[in-house]
Amino acid sequence: MPTLLLIEDDDLLRDGLCAQLAQAGHSVTAAADGEAAQALLESNRFDGVVLDLGLPKISGMDVLRWIRQRLPALPVLILTARDGVDDRVQGLNAGADDYLTKPFEMAELQARLGALLRRARLPAFGGSLELASHSARRLRVDATLPQAWLGDEALELTQREWALLSLLVTQAGRVVSREAVLETWSTEPGDATAGVASNALEVYIHRLRRKLVDSGLNIRNVRGLGYMLESTTP
Repeated sequence: MPTLLLIEDDDLLRDGLCAQLAQAGHSVTAAADGEAAQALLESNRFDGVVLDLGLPKISGMDVLRWIRQRLPALPVLILTARDGVDDRVQGLNAGADDYLTKPFEMAELQARLGALLRRARLPAFGGSLELASHSARRLRVDATLPQAWLGDEALELTQREWALLSLLVTQAGRVVSREAVLETWSTEPGDATAGVASNALEVYIHRLRRKLVDSGLNIRNVRGLGYMLESTTP
């Protein structure tokens, strides 16, 4: 279920949007001003944001700039009464992914949100990667943070473990070579591959296997080639 943060200071509109978005299958958290929105963004993980520009305490435009500095891949849809071309250009240039003016049709808002969320899940957009399995505990890897989840449970991962898992998820069902893993590690900030022996890879693989227990997924050794993430159930 996609999690959304709705930032809107109009009580009636905010309550109505929360109800309709929840009915459409979203989990919605609401904020009435920019300050509350920033606090929620610092303490929670969201899949997308619906943002009004005319907010008290901290303006919507400042909230947008704040989001782009800290959460560059988070999809943001501006929902505002400011319908001038200059306003739309300013909002998009500040980092909004889409811009919808009031009044609006709910069907259009839902369609635009759906498109944003689908696009954000693609690896090329730095989004969240979800790997379906026959287990109820789906594996999800955040492509912008060293973080992953099995169902609703966060996995405790080191930087290298997360980089390895993220690579295996993006190449699920295909063999990932040892060289590809080392190359991925070499691009991680503050992490060098110096001193990483071949047998050290097996240690990381073993750790990840243990953390994926009961997920319906397994990391298989492909002799002489590398590793492959695959489903363990038909």
